[in-house]
Amino acid sequence: MAPIYSIVIPAYNEAARIGATLEKILAYVAQRRWNAEVIVVNDGSRDNTVEVVHRYCKQNSTLRLIENPGNRGKGYSVRNGMLNARGEILLFSDADLSSPIEEVPKLLKAISSGADVAIGSRWLRSELQTGRQPLYRQLFGRIFNMLLRITLGLKYKDTQCGFKAFTRLAAEAIFPRQRIERWGFDPEILFLANRFGFKVAEIPVEWAHDEGTRISPLRDGSRMFEEMLRIRWNALTGKYDAAPTRLAPTL
Repeated sequence: MAPIYSIVIPAYNEAARIGATLEKILAYVAQRRWNAEVIVVNDGSRDNTVEVVHRYCKQNSTLRLIENPGNRGKGYSVRNGMLNARGEILLFSDADLSSPIEEVPKLLKAISSGADVAIGSRWLRSELQTGRQPLYRQLFGRIFNMLLRITLGLKYKDTQCGFKAFTRLAAEAIFPRQRIERWGFDPEILFLANRFGFKVAEIPVEWAHDEGTRISPLRDGSRMFEEMLRIRWNALTGKYDAAPTRLAPTL
C-alpha cells in the first residue's frame, strides 16, 4: 500500500546524529500509527552515515536510503528524495531536527485546511525558539529576506527553515523544475509555488539553533545571492515554463 506521508531527510556527514534523529522520527511515526515512509538521502557522505542508516533500515521497513551521485548539495538531496517519494503528503526535515518531529501536525493541519504548501517559520512567533541563532546569523537572515522580497517578491517571514510540507500535486509541479542544488533552493521552490498558483501557508513552529550547522554567512551568503539572481533570470528566460524533467529513480 502506498504511504500517505513521506518524510525526507537530507544527510551529509551526519553519522554522529542521524541515529538519534531516526529513532525519534520512527518512534513518532509508530506512535501515531501513520502509514508513512521515511527517506534518508545520502549526499556523498565521507563518514559512516550510510552504515548507520543501513542498521536502522534492517530494523524498520518504514525507512529507506537513497544515494546521490556524489556530493551535490542540500537542494539536490531534497529534490531527489521528493521525486522518489510515494506519499500523498511529502515533507522534508533537517537531519538535526531543529524543528522537532512533534511539530509536523501543524503543517499537516494547514494542508488539510486547504494549503498546497506549508512552511515552518522561526519568525512568525519568535518566542517559540528554544535556542536562538547568534546575532550575526540573525542579521544575515534579515538582509537575505529583504533581498528576496525585492528580487523574487517572496513575502514570507522565513524562507529558510528546513521544515516544509507539500501535497503530491504541488510537489510534482515544483520539484522537477527546481534547478538550484545547494543552500539557495528554498527560495526557488517557494518562488515556483507562487508562480504556479499554489497556496502557501507559513506556520510558526518550535525551533532551536544547532551549533553544528554548516552554513557560512560569508561563504554561502554570496552563493545564495548569486542563486537568487539566477532564479530571477530563469523566470525571465522561461526556463521554469518548459515541461519539467525528472531525476532518474535512485532506489
